[in-house]
Amino acid sequence: MPEFAWPWVVVFLPLPWLLRRLLRAAPPGEALHLPHPGIHLATVERYGSGGWRRWLLMLAWLCLLLAAARPQWVGPPQAQQRSGRAMMLALDLSGSMRTDDMQLGGRSVSRFGAVEAIAGDFISRRSGDELGLILFGSRAFLVTPLTYDLEAVRAQLKGAAVGLAGTETAIGDAIAVAVKRLAGLPEQARVVVLLTDGVNNAGSIAPADAARAAQAAGVRIYTIGIGATEMSVADLFGTRTINPSADLDEGMLRAIATQTGGRYFRATDADQLANAYRAINALEPMPQQGPSLRPRHELFRWPFALAVLAWLVAVAPRARRREWAR
Repeated sequence: MPEFAWPWVVVFLPLPWLLRRLLRAAPPGEALHLPHPGIHLATVERYGSGGWRRWLLMLAWLCLLLAAARPQWVGPPQAQQRSGRAMMLALDLSGSMRTDDMQLGGRSVSRFGAVEAIAGDFISRRSGDELGLILFGSRAFLVTPLTYDLEAVRAQLKGAAVGLAGTETAIGDAIAVAVKRLAGLPEQARVVVLLTDGVNNAGSIAPADAARAAQAAGVRIYTIGIGATEMSVADLFGTRTINPSADLDEGMLRAIATQTGGRYFRATDADQLANAYRAINALEPMPQQGPSLRPRHELFRWPFALAVLAWLVAVAPRARRREWAR
């Protein structure tokens, strides 16, 4: 259905008439002293071809006003695809994420390799959410600010490398960076997904203090502890079985999730990691239907083009006569 964004422009319709009344041209006799007083120059201009030219100029003015009123074609209401939810992913890039104790597709991969594959799938399923990415090691860095461009978040995740942010683990700093980015947003669901395989041993903010700040800001934190519980390693006497996740501070991760209203997940392999992301996806569902919007298509180009065409047709003959007169 057609509508006008600025219909008040119609008040300028009588502007040319008002200007003509206020700025009345001087009579020919007063404007120019002719040697033969009987000759009337105004007669040729007024009763010759000026009539149709005035109509063209009036048409050009009407079309120009029509274009200035911004005619639009308004489509039917469509459900908005944005949820209004903001989610920040905080992923551990410490040196221990190189450990090859995860199984993905029947082969051993590093912890970060499993995270890259499964978190990438999780990101692609969050259409409508604002997503951001924080990578942390010895320090925490905001790599991708909150954005609806999920491909940009996936590209940053794919371009990350273990050790890029240092070899230690600053969990408290990562939470603080996420809370800072989420706390200033309007009232809405604010979520952090924190994944790590170790214990907080770096940074300037304790995880408990960061969790209290998140609770005060209304930010829920879902924590994921990653790493297998058994792994065979070679030694001088053959092989022995160790626990590669001995340093994982599950108590801390569970306390952070409980305090902020989130949930703790343990992922000892890629399947459990995928299940953790599915559970988070279910706990933070997309709304069935967001606010409806009506698409608008601008139509001002057509009356503007007609106004230019009418003005050119009205002015061109006069310009040619002046050229011939020279």
